[in-house]
This record gives sequence, structure tokens and C-alpha cells, in this order.
Amino acid sequence: MLKKIISLLLVAAIIVIGYTQKDALLEIVKNGGIYAVFIGIALVGMTVFFPIIPYAVLAGIIGAVFGVMQGILISLTGAMTGTMLMFFLARYGFKDWAQNKLKQYPKLQEYELHLEKNSFMAILFVRLVPIVPTPVVNIVCGLSKVKWTTFFLASSLGKLPNTLIITFAGASFAQNKWLSFGVYGVYMLVITSISYVILKRKIEKEKMESNS
Repeated sequence: MLKKIISLLLVAAIIVIGYTQKDALLEIVKNGGIYAVFIGIALVGMTVFFPIIPYAVLAGIIGAVFGVMQGILISLTGAMTGTMLMFFLARYGFKDWAQNKLKQYPKLQEYELHLEKNSFMAILFVRLVPIVPTPVVNIVCGLSKVKWTTFFLASSLGKLPNTLIITFAGASFAQNKWLSFGVYGVYMLVITSISYVILKRKIEKEKMESNS
């Protein structure tokens, strides 16, 4: 019971701080400096729970302020901090409640079983090609028997390309807006196309199975 109360208070604090202070915190990030680094990490971490600021926008701003290398480090650190926090909350804070909810969705249970068999590659794939919403991946992995080290490594590697592209686009925006839009646009086109093909094949497979 104590774990649930602490978990609820933690999530509530993230919501309240995120929604009431996001403008002030974002302004600190824009001004740069040492405080901006920690505030940037915290803001990115909050977006894992609730998109108070779209991740692409926030990571782009961080890239514009700190440059590509530092921007990637800040954004990836923030993203993984929020990701691991949600993972551990699902595993230790709301496990019983979340497992009961999971039983209502057989498809998610199938995904959980698939994760346990091919954990590293499965997590890496859904991070690279986000056909499953990020919070769902975090929660399902937290409820599964996937080792936290495997989850951390696969998630970090899977999030890196997206973070790199967004940060580069943000860092290049002031000098060359068309380059920024072009790089991010091509990346999104590739990801969307891959996601479409995968989902289309999955739907066709399910139709064939239902007709057989």
C-alpha cells in the first residue's frame, strides 16, 4: 500500500510541476547555462509521462541551445530517466493494478510474452519504429520479466537515432531552416513508411487467421 501511495504522489508531483511550471522551466532552458542542463533533463523526463511539450520540440530547442553533442546527451539522459522511472513504477508501484488491467487486453498480453522471449531485439525494434506507444512499451516491460539492464540498453540504443535527428535539426535551424526541415522530414517519412508496411502486414495476417 505504501508503495502505491508513494508512486501516486510522485506521478501527481510530475503532473503538477509539469503543467504549472513548464513555461518558466522552458525559459531557463532557452537561456542556457548549468541550470538549463538539469532543467532540460527534468523536462524531457516529464514528457515521458505526459507530453506537456512535444518531445521533438523540446529536444530541438535543447539542440539549438547546446549544440548537437551536448543536446543529444541532455535529451537522451532525460528521456531515459523518465523511461526508467515509469518502468520501475510499473514493476514495483502499480504492478497488481496494472496486471489486472492488462488482462483486459489480450493483444498486450501477447506482446508481453513476445518481449520475454526476444526482449532485447523486440524492445530495440519498437523504439526504432514506434508502432507501439512509448508509455505502453515502458509499462508492459515493467510488468514483464524483462531485466531492467536489457530494457535500459535496448531503449537507449533505440531512442538514439530519433534523438540525434531531432537535435541536429534543432542545432541547424538558425543557420539553415530548410536543412533542418529536410532532415527531420525525410526521417519521419522513412519511419512512417516502415510503420505503415508493418501494420498493413499485421492487419492482413490477422484477417487471414480469422478467415481460416
